Amino acid sequence: MSVTRSDRPLDWREICEVAAGAPLELSAQARERIGAARALVEQIIARGIRAYGVNTGVGALCDVVVSPIEQHDLSHNILMSHAVGVGAPLGPQETRAIMAAAINNYAHGHSGVRVEVVERLAALLEADCLPEVPALGSVGYLSHMAHIALVCVGAGHVNWRGERMAGSEALRRLGLEPLKLEAKEGLSLVNGTPCVTGLAALALQRAHWLLDWADAVAAMSFENLGGQMAAFDAGSLAFRVSPGLALVGARMRAALAGSGLLAASLGRRTQDPLSMRTIPHVHGAARDVLAATEEVVNRELASTTDNPIVVGTQQEPQVYSQAHAVGASIALAMDSLAAALAQVAAMAERRLDRLVNPLVSGLPAFLTDASGTRSGFMIAQYTAASLVAQNRREAAPASLDGGVTSGLQEDHLCHATPAALKALTVIENSSRILGIELLAAAQAYDLQSVSAARAPYTERLYAQVRGLLPTYRDDRPLAEDMTLAFHMIADGGPPPLPDPLPVPATTERWTPAPIEPVADGTAAPANDALPGAVGT
Repeated sequence: MSVTRSDRPLDWREICEVAAGAPLELSAQARERIGAARALVEQIIARGIRAYGVNTGVGALCDVVVSPIEQHDLSHNILMSHAVGVGAPLGPQETRAIMAAAINNYAHGHSGVRVEVVERLAALLEADCLPEVPALGSVGYLSHMAHIALVCVGAGHVNWRGERMAGSEALRRLGLEPLKLEAKEGLSLVNGTPCVTGLAALALQRAHWLLDWADAVAAMSFENLGGQMAAFDAGSLAFRVSPGLALVGARMRAALAGSGLLAASLGRRTQDPLSMRTIPHVHGAARDVLAATEEVVNRELASTTDNPIVVGTQQEPQVYSQAHAVGASIALAMDSLAAALAQVAAMAERRLDRLVNPLVSGLPAFLTDASGTRSGFMIAQYTAASLVAQNRREAAPASLDGGVTSGLQEDHLCHATPAALKALTVIENSSRILGIELLAAAQAYDLQSVSAARAPYTERLYAQVRGLLPTYRDDRPLAEDMTLAFHMIADGGPPPLPDPLPVPATTERWTPAPIEPVADGTAAPANDALPGAVGT
């Protein structure tokens, strides 16, 4: 089913639909807005109104006036000089997401490109004829879109039906002529935040899958390690105000309902280790960050992020040449999401370590039934630890990297696109870590000494793993199993939890009494006795 850009901006989920292969159509209203903005640009040119990138150079050349006969060359040359990406190309979904976000941006009706330009991008999407876009080399938003736009003018390269070919050849096979860009179109084709916004939409989708899997895999480890269900008690969790925490608590109760293994371990410990009892707190905090990031990404999609922006009427056209192309808010959001997911994965590695460590698990060492001749999951935990360390490096904030470009004209950089690319890397690493924990948890079930039933939901997860892979006996390269588990997690969400999802109980929280001064000048609660203290 196609996605239509109408009078309402696309949201991040619709960007992901296009990224997955859905065609993107323009409504009549969207075409009308695009055309009206183009008419404003033509009036600006005709009246000689100075406008950045329309009749001036760009960057530090913003005060160099460009004559009408040079404006076509300016647009064309911007693509050529800005196509400076390096490294391996982006994947098909990443490229489609960026193109969808760009079309959404032009459809706001303040960029001033012709409808034909936007239709060309939509035609490439519909044919799944995707420009080759090097992933690296952008401090903000320029190079990725430049490589996409090259194909519109018959340059660059595409990947189509498994073949890499020149952009000119791709257009020929599609029956399309290379576009001749008009004034401002070159700048608009490389400008704004579609690159980071498209990548951020994919990061949101993959983060949702990751966090759903994190709850499911954590439930398996928790059950194997004989955790205490009090950690997920609705009344207890209600003392901390967090929608994410409440949701994760409910999910864990649903996932572990009916567990004979947990019934057998009831009361065994006063308190579980933090990697087990803070599952709602850490996973919930990440979900709260995810919710905030969704809001930022949807706001970005609802915003015009071109520079300059054209508004007004043909009688009174106006130009705003400021900084809407700078993605400070979305850069910060991507940095926050990467850090949150890195923490979830770091705690997953700690649970994995507990599963393989006989000193705390009560299971055979390294989850093998022939210790000494078999190493089992010993070195798989090393891999997880390595990925946790890499996540720690990737989670350093890109938005603080700074830098100076374009002869001091662009002397503050937010690195929004690198922030999104880092977030995607953290999500991939974290999916691999959870995949290893998933395999280890399934192996732990095979080695349990307690004769008791798993929860129905974890039984379903165990059966899904064992439907793909038998118990591991050092009889094959474990890396291949880890790759299969990674794809289980990275390619979609886990089996749904039982319906209806239990709703956290509401509890009346204790409110501290007002502080009143006492005789010695200090302050103390008005009541003499505080509620009973509890341990940490």
